[in-house]
Amino acid sequence: MGEGIRFIGQNCIRLTTAAGVVYTDPFRMTEEPHDADFVLITHDHYDHFSPEDLAKVCKKSTVLVVPERMAEKAQEVSGLVGKTVTVRYGSAYSVDGLNFETVRSYNIGKMFHPKDAEWVGYIIEADAGRVYVAGDSDATEEAKAVKCDVALIPIGGKYTMDAAEGAELANIINPKVAIPVHYFDPEAAEKFASLVKPGIRTEIR
Repeated sequence: MGEGIRFIGQNCIRLTTAAGVVYTDPFRMTEEPHDADFVLITHDHYDHFSPEDLAKVCKKSTVLVVPERMAEKAQEVSGLVGKTVTVRYGSAYSVDGLNFETVRSYNIGKMFHPKDAEWVGYIIEADAGRVYVAGDSDATEEAKAVKCDVALIPIGGKYTMDAAEGAELANIINPKVAIPVHYFDPEAAEKFASLVKPGIRTEIR
């Protein structure tokens, strides 16, 4: 996988940055490392915001980053972290040395992740370069405008893009590495890889 990136499952990755260890959407953690300097949450669905799994990765000084609309819900886990920071889509942030941007994340023509929920994906400055974590998004105009080195693209279909749609997005934004996430059928990942254009390295885990 891209340098300093470990795919854990669903939409959860662990990545190293100059500011420390970052997790996104921890879920179904089999270990309890308690090594997160930052945890970035894309939205409030149970498989992305899981208090049980946050308890496994957080430590007393962890910074929790959530969309503005999740400010109240984040209070449920305030005892697990040092502080909580809320963010809004379409902005750039520097939080305790961690640099990242937010990208609006939503479905087109599906009800599961509405645009007005104001959920986010993240572009994180990491050891691997600019790492885009799309969240449960479709191939929106905002997603198509992303500039990144590594793209984690959901391809499960129904709630997100399917394999063909995800590959089309990868081909548009043209990262160095494309990693399919948020899927259950291994054939979906193989289809994604077959449709991503040469020159983009696809890594399947």
